[in-house]
Amino acid sequence: MGKRLHFLLFLSFLLLLTALLHADENTERGVAVSPQTVYVSPDTSSQKIGVLERGREAAVLEHSGQWIHVLASMGPDPNGGERDVSGWMQDKGLVRKTTPNGDQVLFGEAADSEAQASQRGGRRGADKDAYRLYHRVAEYFPNSPLAGEAAYRSADIAWQLDVEDMKHRPSAKEKDPYMRHQMDEDQMRQVEHKYSHTKWADLAAFDLIDNKLCGDWQGDPKCPEKESSIYEKYAAEHPQSPKAAEALYDAASRQAALIEMYREQEDQKKSDESRAKAMAIAQRIPQQYPQSDYAYRAQRLIFFLQQKIPTYGNTE
Repeated sequence: MGKRLHFLLFLSFLLLLTALLHADENTERGVAVSPQTVYVSPDTSSQKIGVLERGREAAVLEHSGQWIHVLASMGPDPNGGERDVSGWMQDKGLVRKTTPNGDQVLFGEAADSEAQASQRGGRRGADKDAYRLYHRVAEYFPNSPLAGEAAYRSADIAWQLDVEDMKHRPSAKEKDPYMRHQMDEDQMRQVEHKYSHTKWADLAAFDLIDNKLCGDWQGDPKCPEKESSIYEKYAAEHPQSPKAAEALYDAASRQAALIEMYREQEDQKKSDESRAKAMAIAQRIPQQYPQSDYAYRAQRLIFFLQQKIPTYGNTE
């Protein structure tokens, strides 16, 4: 690396420190919706510093024609912190709070990234791009009709990534939920609080149940008993939730599992009680949520219960 480049990088560092000291809420900021290269100077032939990825933020320090001098967040550094750089980028691909339909543009790019993440061979890191972009919709456009959904989708992506991490840990099969890795609840709790009495808060509350579930029942009836109660309580407290029918089905299916668990323990009374409770919960689903897929799944479960077909254990 030449002396000139060292000097330019040193100047960029000084500008970065100055920007950090003077940045305030009035600083013009934007979110990248497409990867943008950051250069040492406003010239595509100059040294490249890095690439501002989708969903990452840049503070605009000054304008120069079609170029902007930015303090850009480039992602994690080797030490686990955030790597911020000062440099120049072309003034494109950056959504500001003043961008017309900016909330829709960010949400659209987030949805596209989420779709990419779900495709085989989709763009690497698209799930994290979607997480950041949805988060920025809620942050930059708090009054947008998309804000609540974006906040939930961002939290849900982080939650599902955490769930996948949990499943690959040695503790994943622990019976006691508190012996397993616990997913970080902060974002879900924020959605519950900020968007209370909306379906986004209802969905967040449903995700939070994951932290209360046994990793593996290990044949202990206490696990499905507890989980059935949790799901039934959720349905009672969130009757309008998109997940209410699913919660009732989860409650009924756990009661159905208890039929066999208690039968194996030769406790016929509790086995019969579980069958009756499973039937009662399952019958509520097509009555309360007739348009849900879970209404049909409940009818199947009712048929199995009536025919005394086991739904847990060796069902062959």
